[in-house]
Amino acid sequence: MFSFGKKLKVDLAELEDEEKGSLSGFLRTTLNKDVVSDGNRILVDSQKLSLQELERVVNKFIYRRHLNNAYWVASEHDGVKIRKFERKKERKKKQRVTPPSTIKHGW
Repeated sequence: MFSFGKKLKVDLAELEDEEKGSLSGFLRTTLNKDVVSDGNRILVDSQKLSLQELERVVNKFIYRRHLNNAYWVASEHDGVKIRKFERKKERKKKQRVTPPSTIKHGW
């Protein structure tokens, strides 16, 4: 009933709240493993699961939900972390204002 084996973690600190529950359900159905959600992280039983396979499945979730423009997946020594892309601030281009015409009209 209780397994005290090593657990891999998925860090969800930067992921939005509505996606956290979806990811845990996706991992549970895809991996057929014991998945425990604990706040900003998910613990996955890793008896026959490698870190690379977990990273691949989390990456698959990101792509299927079309979140790949906002998030990327990085593997760490004990799990996987979902990180958000940092957007650079775009500078507004100064619009060239055309000066008023200096042509004198003779009419």
